[in-house]
Amino acid sequence: MTDFILNTWAALPSYARSTFWILVVTVTVILSVAFTTLWERKVIGWMQLRKGPNRVGSIFGLVPGIFQPFADVIKLLLKEVVIPSASNKWLFRIAPAITLIPAFAAWAVVPLDPNLVIADIDAGLLYVLSLTSVGVYGVILAGWAANSKYAFLGAMRSAAQVVAYEIAMGFALVGVVMAAGTLNLGDIVRAQAGGSSNWFVIWLFPLFVVYLISGVAETNRAPFDVAEGESEIVAGFHVEYSGIAFALFFLAEYANMILISALTAVFFLGGWLSPFEGLLGSSHPLGEPGFHWLFAKLFFFLTCFMWYRATFPRYRYDQIMRLGWKILIPVTLVWIVVLGVMVHLQVGPWAA
Repeated sequence: MTDFILNTWAALPSYARSTFWILVVTVTVILSVAFTTLWERKVIGWMQLRKGPNRVGSIFGLVPGIFQPFADVIKLLLKEVVIPSASNKWLFRIAPAITLIPAFAAWAVVPLDPNLVIADIDAGLLYVLSLTSVGVYGVILAGWAANSKYAFLGAMRSAAQVVAYEIAMGFALVGVVMAAGTLNLGDIVRAQAGGSSNWFVIWLFPLFVVYLISGVAETNRAPFDVAEGESEIVAGFHVEYSGIAFALFFLAEYANMILISALTAVFFLGGWLSPFEGLLGSSHPLGEPGFHWLFAKLFFFLTCFMWYRATFPRYRYDQIMRLGWKILIPVTLVWIVVLGVMVHLQVGPWAA
């Protein structure tokens, strides 16, 4: 039976195999987004000595509240989507999709395993940067199409913040390209092979910190959530949205959190490479690369997003702009110069 399945799989055309993996990755990301909302509420509840959701279902008495994400989805699907009469109705409807679709499409080039990537393209990093930049258009359109001053103000604040931190994020990834010598995400992971001492997080640590901070700001997460500062602008750019249209913005936020966590692991922590590579012998199972290592690193950074939310107060808008333009961008520029000198002099991992 196994041989029949393998032979049938090998006989399928490449587009059929790609379509299968697209469906698998898309469904997995959707389910991951749903359970990330539950995990966040549980983590913050534990930090605040609460239990979090614990009423909607459990599995054999374990993980109380496990079905809470599905209850939330059903509730939002049943709510009416109210469209303001003075709004641009077509743009109002399409704005959530423009925010959500790029967060899913970017997974096409993320290497999940040494042998598994949907589209192994040489310009994968440029593809990711372009898609992560598209999401801001959905935010701007949502604020403008609603024909509400509150929504428009929130959209402008969010757009200015995202642009500022996209520049810092882009410069941080310039250092990754210099270190790896390629734009292919799989090759970037392979360039870090040889053990955890070769991971870029060590030699590009300032760029790693800048990328992580910029990723939090890009997703409008606390403490950079000025776009939805309830006490200031009545929920920001999505103030006029309700029901499932409102939920799509939060699906996009959580999908982007998962994506940024995965990309941080790929760019700086060796992706699917094992941290025990070269330490336990070539045949030890803990030294073997695989998706489980990428998942562990992704899960760690995803939990950090929730940790930040429970720990830090929201920054003022002027503080956010100052951090992006006057601190993070200069840090990346300086370290790119330092990195160029290290590569030229063949210092550290470039000694060979």
